[in-house]
Amino acid sequence: MTGARTASLYVPGTSPVHRMPAHLKLIALVVLIGAVVATPPQAVLAFAVHAGLVVLAAAFARLPPGVLGRRLLVEVPFVVFALALPFAGGGPRVPVGPLTLSVAGLWAAWGILAKATVCVAASIVLTATTAVPELLGGLTRLRVPALLTSVAGFMVRYVDVLTDELHRRRVAMASRGYQPRWAWQAGPLAASAGTLFVRSYERGERVYDAMVSRGFTGRMPDLGGQRATALTWASALALPVVAVAVATTATLVGGAG
Repeated sequence: MTGARTASLYVPGTSPVHRMPAHLKLIALVVLIGAVVATPPQAVLAFAVHAGLVVLAAAFARLPPGVLGRRLLVEVPFVVFALALPFAGGGPRVPVGPLTLSVAGLWAAWGILAKATVCVAASIVLTATTAVPELLGGLTRLRVPALLTSVAGFMVRYVDVLTDELHRRRVAMASRGYQPRWAWQAGPLAASAGTLFVRSYERGERVYDAMVSRGFTGRMPDLGGQRATALTWASALALPVVAVAVATTATLVGGAG
């Protein structure tokens, strides 16, 4: 069972992408991201193809366009960082209106924006078409260490519990007149955060003891899952293989040039 906030990432549907086994989607995402990261920034056409592949996957998943648009806002920090590179970069400079910008900085900024946008969009398609329990099951099927999957599972399950606890504390403090406006008024807030950490640690110990008393051995039970056929493998890896081919071609052409 997952919380409301984490479950809201998943967009229910019956598309072929939704029905695809989670471990295949994870492999496809890793391969696609590797291809995008390996693409030289100067290969503008290659990034257009990568973006088209992600849009095609979103279309197969029947995701509303607004889902990608809204969730892509998470990359705003990358955009802010990239916008500073043309001004801070060295080497030859070119005039752009009233400004003179670094050529190397412009290419670096473009590379960061293009790669971050495509990779984040691909990750959004994955999280929108795969429920959290399926993702954890996919990681287990891919032989990710049980400790990592267990920690990730508990984190996802209890992030909403801790967020709600913090919200209740803020409401209680506000009802008692606590309205900080200056840095030196942050003492009660820091004390509340410390108390929340201690209570969370104690809650974790109680949950773990309850699980051990019910037979927990450190590995979450395997709930089964879909078996991947050869056709399913081919469908899952079709777009990532195209991305690898495009990245390889762009690298070879760029090296030859």
